[in-house]
Amino acid sequence: MILDATCQLDYQTTVEVPVIFMLRPRSGWAQWIIREEFHIHPPVPMVEFTDLYGNLCQRTVMPAGDFHLSVQYRVLVPDSVDVDIYAHLVPVQQLPTELLHYLLPSRYCQSHELTSLAASIVGNAFPDYRQVASIHAWIRQNIVYESGSSDSSTSALDIEQRRRGVCRDFAHLGIALCRAINVPARMVVGFLHLLYPMDLHAWFEAYIGGRWFTFDPTQDFTSGSRIVVAYGRDAADVALATLFGPFAMQRMHVTVNEVFEPGHHSWDQLPVW
Repeated sequence: MILDATCQLDYQTTVEVPVIFMLRPRSGWAQWIIREEFHIHPPVPMVEFTDLYGNLCQRTVMPAGDFHLSVQYRVLVPDSVDVDIYAHLVPVQQLPTELLHYLLPSRYCQSHELTSLAASIVGNAFPDYRQVASIHAWIRQNIVYESGSSDSSTSALDIEQRRRGVCRDFAHLGIALCRAINVPARMVVGFLHLLYPMDLHAWFEAYIGGRWFTFDPTQDFTSGSRIVVAYGRDAADVALATLFGPFAMQRMHVTVNEVFEPGHHSWDQLPVW
């Protein structure tokens, strides 16, 4: 599937405000960036760098007044997510060193506080993909999606107690429960086709059988058609805009549409190199 996605951000400030944006997706095994545009107004110098998680970040200083940013992408993505119910969980001693930090508690994912709950969810299930699938199912069955029910300080532990939240909260809880059973898990933010109401979206990935698998507890069955923008331990690592000063957001507008281009193959029809 080919998707066109856009995101427009309008800010107003009374003083100069340093800012880090994280709004450029990268091509990889799960997506290919066909086309991309990045516009800011007024034009100001911008420096790009890669953070600790491989995300492309854009650093600048917004001048006082109105500031506008818009991005547009055309991306080839899979129509569905991979599933392998027999993929084994990787023992901690066999995990790649660079993934060990995805086992640790983080700001929004207090996995050390949720070990009993995680154990009760997975029970005596064989240590494979199905343990994480049971976590996905438990969240789906026990947490109510309710817009406006949480804020930027809400954590996985809060959601477990309140039993309501939004996509970022569902992802935080899934990550914390995975880490509680020693499965590396990371947060993902990006775009999802047919999301309603349309907005930026968050889900999580778990490391099973030597690779990352996608889980979205806001859905009964995790769909494909996603554009990944950033990865991190939790929401603190994947903010699409981090401003270091006073500001007012005037507008944010997101669109995701499927594109039908004659002659283009679907993701599943591309050759394997």
